[in-house]
Parts: sequence; C-alpha cells; structure tokens
Amino acid sequence: MPKVQTSLRLEEDTFNQAKEILKSLGMNFTEAVNIFTAMVVQERGLPFDTTLHTYPVISEEEAREKVARSLQEMSHTSGKPAGEFFGELLDS
Repeated sequence: MPKVQTSLRLEEDTFNQAKEILKSLGMNFTEAVNIFTAMVVQERGLPFDTTLHTYPVISEEEAREKVARSLQEMSHTSGKPAGEFFGELLDS
C-alpha cells in the first residue's frame, strides 16, 4: 500500500518520553502512529473512551494533610488484620 508523509506538532518533552516508552515496547513512533491510525479505522472512531470525568483537584499540601489525617484516624480505631477479617467473611 502506498505511504503518505504527514507532519505533527507535539510538545518536545512529551514526544521524547513517548519515544522512550515505545522503544522499550520494541517499536518506534511511526509504527505506533500507524497502529493508532489502523485502530481508528477499525473502531470507526477513537480506540478508547473519550468521556469527561470530574475528579476533585487538590493541592499536594491538601493531599498530604488528608493522608496524615487518615493515618491518624487509623491508629486511633480498633480494627482487625485483613487476614482475620476476610477469614471471618469467608466462613459466614
């Protein structure tokens, strides 16, 4: 099948990271783009879901505070080791 040459404008850092990942998978960027293009044709659309998700955005400081608070709460509550909990759950 005849080939066509195209041009892409990508963020340099993202492009370089992608090339390294693809190299570790045994392919180059052109091969990956060809696979993506073939999948678009096969799926008659993008080969992955394109939905909008609303995830809360929090700062690193907020995340650290939440983790610290959770760890503190865990140390002040009584609980069971996971093995014991699941053992009882499976026995019932």
